[in-house]
Amino acid sequence: MTLTVEQIFTEARSQNGYLDEPVSDEMLHRLYATLKWGPTSANSSPARFAFVRSPGAKQRLIDCVSPGNTEKVRQAPVSVIIGMDMRFFDQLPELFPHADARSWFVDQPTLVESTAFRNSSLQGAYLIIAARALGLDCGPMSGFDANQVDEAFWSNSTVKTNFICTLGKGDQAKVFPRNPRLPFDRACRML
Repeated sequence: MTLTVEQIFTEARSQNGYLDEPVSDEMLHRLYATLKWGPTSANSSPARFAFVRSPGAKQRLIDCVSPGNTEKVRQAPVSVIIGMDMRFFDQLPELFPHADARSWFVDQPTLVESTAFRNSSLQGAYLIIAARALGLDCGPMSGFDANQVDEAFWSNSTVKTNFICTLGKGDQAKVFPRNPRLPFDRACRML
C-alpha cells in the first residue's frame, strides 16, 4: 500500500466516536514497532504507552477525563495514555552509548522535565502518524486530570502523563466539520 500525505494529514481527522471494531494486540505491537523509530534528542525515548482496553481500565480512565471526553474513551476500542518517564536518562547508557549522556541529566530536574515533555510529545505525534499510516483513526485529547491519571495508571513509577489518544476505526458521522488552520504567512517566518 502506498501512503500519501493526504491519508496521514490532510484527509485524516480527529475522531469523536468509534465503530465497534477491535484493535488487535498484533496491531498495537506493530504500532509501537513503527513509532519507536521516530527521532528524539539523544535517543532519549522518554515516552511510555499504556494501552487501555479492558472494561475496568477503561472505567478508571473515564473517571479521570472531562465530561466531553467520556464517550470518546468509552467508545474507543483502545485509549493510549502517553506518559513520560522522568527517569528516562537511566536508559541512556543503552540507548545513546557513544557518550555519557546520563550524566547530562542527573540532578538537573528542569532539564529532565523539559526533555521528557518535549520528546514524549514528539513520540506521541509519531504514534498518531504511525496509527494513521497503519489504518487506524485517532482522537488526541488533553481534557483530563493528569494527577488522577498518574495515580490510576502510573502509581509507584517514575512516569507522568503527557496526553491521551483514542484509537480505532472512527465513526465518520461523529466527525466535526474541518476547522481552519493558520496560513503560512501567519504561522511562519522566512529568515
